[in-house]
Amino acid sequence: MAREHDVRATTTPVRVAIGHQWLQGDLGVPSQPQGLVVFAHGSGSSRHSPRNQFVAGVLQRHGLSTLLIDLLTPEEETIDDRTAELRFDIEMLAGRLATIVDWLRRQGATSSLPIGFFGASTGGGAALMAAAARPRDIAAVVSRGGRPDLAGASLAHVKAPTLLIVGGRDEVVIQMNRDAMKRMQAQVKLEIVPGATHLFEEPGTLERVAALAADWFVRYLQPGVTMKPVEKPA
Repeated sequence: MAREHDVRATTTPVRVAIGHQWLQGDLGVPSQPQGLVVFAHGSGSSRHSPRNQFVAGVLQRHGLSTLLIDLLTPEEETIDDRTAELRFDIEMLAGRLATIVDWLRRQGATSSLPIGFFGASTGGGAALMAAAARPRDIAAVVSRGGRPDLAGASLAHVKAPTLLIVGGRDEVVIQMNRDAMKRMQAQVKLEIVPGATHLFEEPGTLERVAALAADWFVRYLQPGVTMKPVEKPA
């Protein structure tokens, strides 16, 4: 179990250019971070998601920087609120994540940090697709209640160690994750949180998600870490 540190992260608003528009984000940096986790939000969510903010706080206390960032511009969010179409454009969202990684590599404070993705719901599919496209840049992926099936053919090309976390009462998504695992060649592990539904609203379940994610990222967001095989459950 990864050990928490009594540190307070400094949070800074950031903007990442997408053409002539901007993606809005919040970069949280603890003292002497060992890695950085970029959050890919789920359907209709944003950097203000209380669940992802909670997980980000736990990761920061484990010595990890976090970037909570909207994958849609304010104008696109207005359209998506009405049509709900952009949140399912997984290829576009994955491309945005790749652009964000490029931006992080150009910033002095984050240029040398190992990077991981934390994807929730549909954001899990976007995170895996982006990880497949940037195998040298992404060191680990964690998916919470994710839709890895939305990554399609990209699943077979993911190189980063991947942790899939699903609620025990989220039967349909459990099966989606198990099916996706069969298509992956990377190290992949499925963790089922007993009693949890899709949004992990039950007492103690989100805390379990955060603890599992912290352990995974602390283990793999290290320069030169030796990857150990993770057995796939039947």
